Amino acid sequence: MLNVLSPYLQSIYFSHYTPDDESGLVCFGGALTINCLIDAYSHGIFPWPICNPDNNKTVLAWFSPKLRAIFEYERFHIPRSLERLYRSNQFQIKFDTDFEGVIRGCSSAQDRKNRTWITPQMIRAYIRMYDYGYAHSVEAWAEGKLAGGVYGVALGGLFAAESMFYVKPNASKIALVALIDHLKENGYSLIDIQEITPNTLRFGAIEISREIYKQRLHDALKLIHIKW
Repeated sequence: MLNVLSPYLQSIYFSHYTPDDESGLVCFGGALTINCLIDAYSHGIFPWPICNPDNNKTVLAWFSPKLRAIFEYERFHIPRSLERLYRSNQFQIKFDTDFEGVIRGCSSAQDRKNRTWITPQMIRAYIRMYDYGYAHSVEAWAEGKLAGGVYGVALGGLFAAESMFYVKPNASKIALVALIDHLKENGYSLIDIQEITPNTLRFGAIEISREIYKQRLHDALKLIHIKW
């Protein structure tokens, strides 16, 4: 199995490509193997399949945006009503008990069915990452059922949050708050969320340049003793 790499060491799979500054596109193609995914995340690259709902065809693409969205602990903002809900224990928080349920929920919840980048190939790849201890889920349960959650990839002190979903209102937000608490408690230094969305902006997400992100990533990957 490939070890976590420094972003300043040459990539095994992506060394011949330079990210496009407008789109962040690195390249098309490749394979969603564990080794390739670890190499990609270790160099600030992530897979983002491009789907055409008209013909149901998907092209595997890899990106490294010029501006990278992250959460910082000191800037993370929890609305008061959500904090009260979080402390009320209305939702039971669990870790890694139903990773497959979370990623499949992320692929089909709300308006994402047949419109998602979380393809069957991506689902299989990240389940393998979970099986090897690189991918994780934080889940919000209610009345014995999975109500929402978030999943992502952990390498050293990096956590790359991939997607979240909810069945019950606010469940995904509760899972996100629990994730941030967990990462802070365990010493993670970089929380990557790839791109700003209106939802993450409300929680205090910020953007940093690709160059600063790679510096932060380099430091985060040194934290090899961090446990999930």
